[in-house]
Amino acid sequence: MRIINDIKLDFKDVLIVPKRSASISRKDVNLIRSFSFNKKTDIQRTAIPIIAANMDTTGTFEIAIALEELFCMTALHKHYNVDELTNFFDISVLHYRIFYSLGVTDDDIDKLKTVLSKLSNKNKIKNVCIDVANGYTDYFVDRVKIIKDLLHPSTFLMAGNVCTPEMTEQLVLNGVSVVKVGIGGGSVCLSRIKTGCGYPQLSAVIECADAAHGLGGYLCSDGGCTRPGDVAKAFGAGADFVMLGGMLAGHDECNGEIVEDAYGNKTKEFYGMSSKTAQEKHNGGVADYKSAEGKTVKVPYRGKVEDTMKDILGGLRSACTYVGAKQLKHLSKCTTFIRTTVQENQVFN
Repeated sequence: MRIINDIKLDFKDVLIVPKRSASISRKDVNLIRSFSFNKKTDIQRTAIPIIAANMDTTGTFEIAIALEELFCMTALHKHYNVDELTNFFDISVLHYRIFYSLGVTDDDIDKLKTVLSKLSNKNKIKNVCIDVANGYTDYFVDRVKIIKDLLHPSTFLMAGNVCTPEMTEQLVLNGVSVVKVGIGGGSVCLSRIKTGCGYPQLSAVIECADAAHGLGGYLCSDGGCTRPGDVAKAFGAGADFVMLGGMLAGHDECNGEIVEDAYGNKTKEFYGMSSKTAQEKHNGGVADYKSAEGKTVKVPYRGKVEDTMKDILGGLRSACTYVGAKQLKHLSKCTTFIRTTVQENQVFN
């Protein structure tokens, strides 16, 4: 046993310090980034690097289509069947900003093989997200290698989750383009409560981004964002991509029915993928050796996801103008954080 005495920080613990800069209008800030990931080719991915999480309420075909129109990205959830995925990737032209998601079980890998065999061209799947709750096992690392070998050489591979520089480096060295960072910070995740394990998200992003960038990889911050300012902080801390779940829940394009109570309040169900709800829906229940590490909540119905995304993107552009970053990719170079105990004046909350 040992204790790390360095202070580790979350998004709520800091603010970005404004800086004097040349006048920049919000409309002139460029949020689009291009990512090169294969030194042998000129292949790039170009997008506003905000990704809808591969939860079965938010990682939907409908969300993917809506976010594509805004030049943003989506990681599809793992539970579409082979025919649904084959039809979507074969017929749709929206490939470059959509991730096929899978776990690392034999069934997950067999399903991927089947989908690839049914596609007219396996390069139809441009991006793949390998997603597990715990990315610290040798089994996970070995499976990442196996999955990578199945894919077209130009496939953009994201994998996680981890939260320390050492595992970030391990994944990049094993061919992962984007390392997904975040343990227990999600709005409907109970991993920190049930296991006592995790890492404050801001510090995880800062430390893991340094490790990934040093080896030519990229980092996706996954979890912990509750407001647009947190998205700006994640990018300011060095994240190349930011994945959002709870912030994109409750919209028309999300799975689930709209429920209206006696007072006219409309809600939609949102739950973690390790929750009892998800386990019963997809696995027949929580296994005897497991604990449900997610919760189920009702979130306010929020209409079209486009409106929420425009609010997030507007806040991100404004953050860039506060520090003089004309492009999103410059935000981390312009960011200085100050520790704080108060984020906002809540007198009228």
